[in-house]
Amino acid sequence: MNAPTPCFHCALPVPPGDRFSAVVLGESRPFCCPGCQAVAEAIVAGGLESYYSHRSEASVNPQALPSQLLEEQALYDRPDVQAPFVRHAEDLADTTLLIEGISCAACGWLIERHLRTLPAVVEARLNLSNHRLYLRWNDAELPLSQVLFELRSIGYAAHPWQADQATERLARENRRSLRQLGVAGLLWFQAMMATMATWPEFNIDLSPEMHTILRWVAMFLTTPIVLYSCAPFFKGALRDLRTRQLTMDVSVSLAIGLAYGAGVWTAITGTGELYFDAVGMFALFLLTGRYLERRARERTAAATGQLVNLLPASCLRLNEGGQSERILLSELRLNDRVLVHPGAILPADGRIISGQSSIDESVLTGEYLPQPRVVGDVVTAGTSNVDSVLTVEVLALGESTRLSAIVRLLERAQSEKPRLAQIADRAAQWFLLISLVAAVVVGLIWWQIDPARAFWIVLAMLVATCPCALSLATPVALTTATGTLHGQGLLLTRGHVLEGLNQIDTVIFDKTGTLTEGRLTLRAIRSLGPLNNDQCLSLAAALESRSEHPIARAFGHTPLTAEAVSNTPGLGLEGRVDGRLLRIGQPAFVCALSGSVVPPTPEQAGQWLLLGDDQQVLAWLVLDDRLRDDAAALIDACKQRGWRTVLLSGDSSPMVASVAAQLGIDDAQGSLRPDDKLQRLKQLRAQGHKVLMLGDGVNDVPVLAAADISVAMGSATDLAKTNADAVLLSNRLPALVQAFTLARRTRRIIIENLMWAGLYNGLMLPFAALGWVTPLWAAAGMSASSLIVVLNALRLTRVGLTEATPTPVAHPRPLPA
Repeated sequence: MNAPTPCFHCALPVPPGDRFSAVVLGESRPFCCPGCQAVAEAIVAGGLESYYSHRSEASVNPQALPSQLLEEQALYDRPDVQAPFVRHAEDLADTTLLIEGISCAACGWLIERHLRTLPAVVEARLNLSNHRLYLRWNDAELPLSQVLFELRSIGYAAHPWQADQATERLARENRRSLRQLGVAGLLWFQAMMATMATWPEFNIDLSPEMHTILRWVAMFLTTPIVLYSCAPFFKGALRDLRTRQLTMDVSVSLAIGLAYGAGVWTAITGTGELYFDAVGMFALFLLTGRYLERRARERTAAATGQLVNLLPASCLRLNEGGQSERILLSELRLNDRVLVHPGAILPADGRIISGQSSIDESVLTGEYLPQPRVVGDVVTAGTSNVDSVLTVEVLALGESTRLSAIVRLLERAQSEKPRLAQIADRAAQWFLLISLVAAVVVGLIWWQIDPARAFWIVLAMLVATCPCALSLATPVALTTATGTLHGQGLLLTRGHVLEGLNQIDTVIFDKTGTLTEGRLTLRAIRSLGPLNNDQCLSLAAALESRSEHPIARAFGHTPLTAEAVSNTPGLGLEGRVDGRLLRIGQPAFVCALSGSVVPPTPEQAGQWLLLGDDQQVLAWLVLDDRLRDDAAALIDACKQRGWRTVLLSGDSSPMVASVAAQLGIDDAQGSLRPDDKLQRLKQLRAQGHKVLMLGDGVNDVPVLAAADISVAMGSATDLAKTNADAVLLSNRLPALVQAFTLARRTRRIIIENLMWAGLYNGLMLPFAALGWVTPLWAAAGMSASSLIVVLNALRLTRVGLTEATPTPVAHPRPLPA
């Protein structure tokens, strides 16, 4: 009997008669169900088809998983490890898992369907919005590690999910703010209609009884807005008064409280004006601003936690007998010895006591080439071992690691960052103080002249001078300009970017991934022997196909196969291809195989490698990190504005000076650590310069946070993007040039808005004090003033941004055919 055909996606048997198929990797593949078919089609449509060509047998066979992963997942069966995230009730356990690899609703259907077929699983529910899987099962019959294996068998990785207290608190506050905003918006529209119906202009043939009903309806609709939606304003005002601080919460609370009180008095007595529509309008405008501000703070608070993802969940510790045992990272102690296999992440800072290898430090330094490390060298937590096994003695853990030092640099840089909001708060305090003092003085005067009008005049002054237009003047312009630039591929995450761009005089660039594409490409081959370029390339690609080094990705694929490949860290590879013994790498290493004289290295810039066999040298191969086509246009735009350009890179190769010379950058420095970059930035700021930073790596995060304006590339790490003031989503540098142009126009709009808001408040205050403006007209004037500010800012959407034309850049000659 023939074995059943396995599903190409999940490897489960394809039921007889089912004909679900899709074209993957150029061939028609069978699937067991429409869910797997839909997932596969989504992967192909999303440009991720290479997933199927690179996945190993472990992706469809849990028994073929790497031993490291098997051992790590087995740790989750320990009771002490499960304690924080698994809850037990009677004979069942429940937990929440975070699922990776979900692309559409079909993934959720597939995961739930597969788990529910397991006899021990009682409940499996996946939340597609946050990729969290709630699982309830009998852990006595089915260990948690086996559940993780089952998920991996259908192509999904799962991890225990634990809520961070600070993040969860911010999320709860964010949900509460959104509910308060929704209540204010929904009830304000209803209260406004009820209030307007009582106006003389609209209450034609309105009976006294209906007039009374409408007043009470408006009051009942407005009460939840005041007591629930506006509660943060009143709490903030009480807090500020206790600490003897005068903020906008005090003014807003007075205006809302008095207007609501006057409306209640009118609803009960039937005399005076209803101001419930004004109360709802104040609440809606102000709560919207508070909600957007809270969302920005929520993103910032979660930023530092991204660094934790750089560390592994477990590691291999060597006991006194030299045997390795897998432990959790939290169980690691100082002076322990850990075994680090190729491809593994170093769990702690330490010193190599056995072995030699290359360490990929790009996540911390930005240098894309792994660095050779031998016995006695110090290695850093979060970096990756590339070539061979290392034994490392632990020297630093937790807060003492270099990774934690970057976090502290980030926090310190954030605290030193200029905050325009503090200046605005001080100015607002004086404005509010003058308005409140004026309201009290005018109220006392009118109490002597006409006590019946005193309250209404004071209320009109508070409503008229409520700083809505003043508070909207800058944010609405920045928001409109932000939307315009977002359409061009530049996402602004801080409101001060466009305003701050007008003060910039220095721009700092990272190199790898910012001005360059961040990946090595084979630029040229120069044959030195009897083989032509194509033959040399095939031999080199066969050798490099057996290496995990980033250089290997530049050689592409070849039908040739290499055998007995060995790696000498820092020098190169040796192996046999079609019976020919070959070496590729450093010139002296390659020439030692045949005893040849090292040929002179070509003068062309780039990473030069030599290919040779046991008879002679065969070819030079040059690799290079290609400049972005639009890098020169960005540098030219900076120079046209008279800005100084600086290149700071962690790369130690000659490419730093080459890129600076090619683009005409004023100053360039390489081999810099994150704290070196931060120190250089501080020197520039101490000299009075206003600095913009453009980067993409974790090593750039402290500088991004400390710069006056910071921009992260769209391909940057999550931590860099979260801490940047702007993100270049499209990775198109001309979008940043467009931001320079729009910044000037935004500044003009902001000045116009501030002048109008100041003029309005300056005129309305004396008019209201003289009794010429009623509270009703004050509310209408405040709304009109806010509307004018908004309409003026909307002119920024009509700004004609010209497409920047990249200046041609001279690159090394292309690879010959």
